[in-house]
Amino acid sequence: MRRSLKDYVVISLKGIAMGAADVVPGVSGGTIAFISGIYEELIGTISNLDYGFFKLWKQEGLSSSWKHYNLSFLTALFIGIAISILSLAKVIKWLMVHEPLFLWAFFFGLVLASIFYIGKQISRWQIVTIASLIVAAVGSYLITLAEPMASPDNNWYLLFCGFIAIIAMILPGVSGAFILLILGAYQTFIDILNELRKGLTSLDGELLWSAFSRLGIIAIGAIAGLKIFSKMLNWMFTHHKNITLAILTGFMIGSLNKLWPWKKVISWRQNSEGLSVPLVEKSISPLQFNGEAHIVWVIGFMLIGFLLILGLEKVANNKQV
Repeated sequence: MRRSLKDYVVISLKGIAMGAADVVPGVSGGTIAFISGIYEELIGTISNLDYGFFKLWKQEGLSSSWKHYNLSFLTALFIGIAISILSLAKVIKWLMVHEPLFLWAFFFGLVLASIFYIGKQISRWQIVTIASLIVAAVGSYLITLAEPMASPDNNWYLLFCGFIAIIAMILPGVSGAFILLILGAYQTFIDILNELRKGLTSLDGELLWSAFSRLGIIAIGAIAGLKIFSKMLNWMFTHHKNITLAILTGFMIGSLNKLWPWKKVISWRQNSEGLSVPLVEKSISPLQFNGEAHIVWVIGFMLIGFLLILGLEKVANNKQV
């Protein structure tokens, strides 16, 4: 496929939209790729990548190998994704500090709509399907109540989070950011991205090494998780699709406790910057909230998040027609 510079700019813009989705819990970058019409090319290009790239490079040169494996497309796309993730990370960190109620309300609405979206795909409700949903919901809820097994800044825990978060690349409708949020590592991930952005801006070698090393640990966990989970999850979707969707729906239902905007901090921890951040929190009524509850505004942001997912679903359905 021959493309002009304008075509690659458009692909980068689509990458920016995907990056924004990837960093926000409740929105899948794969959904954005599908809506923007590049999903099949993206999956096909990634699937075709293998060691043959180096063999062809040796035989016919880098230019020929680069074109054969469609790497100009991937490069333009990933540049857009990187720009979006690094830019949005700064905004999200600011919102976490200054407007946490509105941020979590928006995320709550996104996930609530995702529950309806995935639940609707269950074609047949049986006792085992209902039981799977209930067990997954209870299990997920208990996870949100538990104290993290390790600090989110711990390298071994980051490895584990990457290992689990990669499931989001396999399961439909789930974002990696959402998995990181449930595991308590979402804020740490945002901090790493901001550290990387600062390092790139200031050309600070120490910051860059710190950010790249921790992102590398997450990536190693993700690669290991992909190798282990991909075949199993694909088999489950092929042979037990309704049960798998029920488990996924229940998991998201239970996780709503983690996203509830009005919280009371039970205990604190020190992050890598030496600042005190919440470790264990408890969901409370807005009437019990210590501070201005902003009930109307919070509900409004929940509604915005909810309608955004419904809008994306409608666009995706129109693409399929």
